Amino acid sequence: MSDEGWKVSVSQDWDVLGPFPVHAREQHFLSPSFPLNLTQPIEFNATYPSAYADGGLVGWTKARSEADGTLAVSFPNVRWESLRATEGWAALQHHSVLRSTLTVYPPAQAEKLSAYPPRLLVDLVQGSFFTVLPANAEVLSDVTVVPEWHAGNIYAMSRSPKNSVVLPEPPSRTSPTTYNIFISGDYEIRLFGDPRSNDRDVPKLSISLSVDIEEPVCTVARDASHDVFPDFVDGWAFGNALGVGLRSVDGWWTVKGVTVSDEVAGSVQLEVVQPSRLAPSQTRIVPLKLTQTQRVDIENFNLTLTLSSGNVTATINVAVPIWNRELWTGADEQGRAYAKATYFFGTSTPTAFLAAPPNSPNDGPPRPPILALHGAGVDLFENDFWIQAIPRQRHSWIITPTGRTPWVRLLRPYPFTCLLGMDWHGPSAQDAWEAVDALHKLLDTHGLWRQYAIAPNSKVLLVGHSNGGQGAWYLAARYPDRVVGVIPAAGYIKSQSYVPWVQSRSAHYIDPALRAILDSSLTPDDNDLFLSNLVDTPVLAIHGGDDDNVPVWHTREAVSVLKTWNPAANLTFREDPGQPHWYSSVFDNDQVRSFISATLESFSPERPSASRSFTLTVAIPRDSGSLHGWSIHRLNLPGRLGRLTVEVEQEAIRVRTSNVKAFSIRIGSLPSVAHNKPFIIDGQQVELDEGTWDINDFPYSHGEISSPSPSGRMASVLTSAGPLAIVIPTKQQSPELSAALRLAHNLNVYHKLDAEILDDQEALQRFQEASPPSGNVIVIGLGAFARSTVGQGRTVFRVRDEALELRGCLLNQRSMATLLLHPHPSRPAASALFIYGADPAGLERGLRLFPIRTGITVPDWIVIGFQADDRGSGGVEGAG
Repeated sequence: MSDEGWKVSVSQDWDVLGPFPVHAREQHFLSPSFPLNLTQPIEFNATYPSAYADGGLVGWTKARSEADGTLAVSFPNVRWESLRATEGWAALQHHSVLRSTLTVYPPAQAEKLSAYPPRLLVDLVQGSFFTVLPANAEVLSDVTVVPEWHAGNIYAMSRSPKNSVVLPEPPSRTSPTTYNIFISGDYEIRLFGDPRSNDRDVPKLSISLSVDIEEPVCTVARDASHDVFPDFVDGWAFGNALGVGLRSVDGWWTVKGVTVSDEVAGSVQLEVVQPSRLAPSQTRIVPLKLTQTQRVDIENFNLTLTLSSGNVTATINVAVPIWNRELWTGADEQGRAYAKATYFFGTSTPTAFLAAPPNSPNDGPPRPPILALHGAGVDLFENDFWIQAIPRQRHSWIITPTGRTPWVRLLRPYPFTCLLGMDWHGPSAQDAWEAVDALHKLLDTHGLWRQYAIAPNSKVLLVGHSNGGQGAWYLAARYPDRVVGVIPAAGYIKSQSYVPWVQSRSAHYIDPALRAILDSSLTPDDNDLFLSNLVDTPVLAIHGGDDDNVPVWHTREAVSVLKTWNPAANLTFREDPGQPHWYSSVFDNDQVRSFISATLESFSPERPSASRSFTLTVAIPRDSGSLHGWSIHRLNLPGRLGRLTVEVEQEAIRVRTSNVKAFSIRIGSLPSVAHNKPFIIDGQQVELDEGTWDINDFPYSHGEISSPSPSGRMASVLTSAGPLAIVIPTKQQSPELSAALRLAHNLNVYHKLDAEILDDQEALQRFQEASPPSGNVIVIGLGAFARSTVGQGRTVFRVRDEALELRGCLLNQRSMATLLLHPHPSRPAASALFIYGADPAGLERGLRLFPIRTGITVPDWIVIGFQADDRGSGGVEGAG
């Protein structure tokens, strides 16, 4: 930052209010400033009710940050040990409000002043939300000043852009201007760990805040942290997807073209995959498709991008170091026995993963690869610890996807498990499977590589540790026919059991029946409910006996549930006495090596199922695979489980369904003893003609399966076939544009999901021209596009008097928000999510409820009012 330009400083003195009991994710329902109303003056001598304090009241205390912006907050006067004696970890979770000031200084020379006020660049690490407000009490009490809450980088994700913050009031151009900054500080066990792990009894919230300032100049800047480039193997790119990180400082910038340097121009061609436009302050990864015709030997990949914004043009020169390695002949000179590969996630988002080749080429049909899911705190590209932890195989690849993002840059020394955005669910699971399919396509591009090919739609052996162990349970139980075996290590059974919700504030106010509807949105994440799908899958479950991160009872309980479904399940449990969460021999032992070798070497792609009795459990049909060839396609009641129980008897194939509207069976998957036998489906007999039994791949369907079933949860919008399109009424400065920019930022930070921001006119034109966005759509506000889509009458919601209406009730009360998952206007397999606020405060409320992380209980639709500020989900007025 120039000494002559705008400057900003943050006070090191903080006012702290708390602690207040909450459960994880409850801060998305409550006001981030709970119990304060920031439109009213703050009384620093006041006290507030809290069940954590002796006497039941807490007041303001003081804290001081370090010069580098790190801030530690604790409440030593609370008798934490007494609380945890009965409530366990749940009693340690708490909410607090942190307040300080920041001051903006104008340039010393008037001629250095630009026409537009500066913006802040804020990096809040391990804080939930923050807002910047005028310090002037008269301005603050103005009801037109609605706090804009920005999400902090709560997981301390690496490669995360800073929040671009428009100041609530322009700063003085002649003298310093002071603002208040408020932070929602939320202590979660999964973030900060058990204080006893650091020899403390008192939990300590540790956050970091840095604030810079910039002028909104119409220009575009590089963000190399977002670059995606493959390694080169024998001079050939190990993937055709390249990505260049760009950030619009200001202006709507469109990438027009790309050229490569003369050094590789005759061997490599690049093309922009699709028009990429950056909204003001937005960071995106520009997708480039690489076509290579000749081998190259380069140390840097050089290219030039051309962009335009209105009448302004710009060129960006890019130089990226390239890692070259020889064909699969073992480790390279740096000891790397793997390569970084790339592909296009969701058709157009450049994405990288690591792949370790087998020691030998195929000597017959390809063996399944090992799909290894990392835990929290593992950055695949900065530290090769994880891929090196899995024993190299004779004929099987080891694939380590990112799951969209790692979790790194810890502010504390103990590697406690954290729920990573989507926890290998949703888009994280999509990334895992797409990485496997991408490796198959990649190995088919060169003759020498084909010796190491994997099969199309290859089955895998799943391995995972910690959050990855939970992910291994998840993927195996949702896609059992794609899994030949699974080794889940130190995985938790489900989030609600990891840290119970007994300290929920919302529970004191919400109708239990309504709460059940909200909680049902988490059903697809609960691994214990789907263990029926693994009774025939080889499982080696591992856990350290003294794990104080994910307690060993989680795996013990999963084993118990699985054996309840089938006492003879192919399951082995290895509990290593005295071992902690991670230990060097967790996978490096004879039992694991033997399990992997036996499972992979005995694999036969043509072997039909021999199982005579099993139950398929499904929550979201489109996010679930088959079990022994049986698939559930539609449910009678979305949000509830669907189950299909199959028993192959001597005289018939007996099928019992629960909440299943449509299912299918691939005939060739049935055991040979079942051929030519009738089906008895819920007591009704169905017989196939003899010719059908001779077609192995014939998919017999029962019920209408042409259209997908609703999901029962709003988080399904994150699983998208292409970049998300965010539609707003206008590109002019407005609450809707602010909400769109913040949402795009959060999608980038938490999931590296790409988002394109369109206005009503652009969106309507795209759909009218039969070229709609390829992915799901998020509609903010009630503009022309929103009214047109809701007006199709495909849900019970309508538009009346410039407001949403639900069965005759206008949803336009003060500070009310409505979120609605709606069928996509033109793509049957896609969806549209509407975020509607009756006023700016309602829009803020709706934006905070967007399911950016697992554990936010939002089903297909939800209506929430102002009482949520202090009652959490007790302010929900309707959901379904």
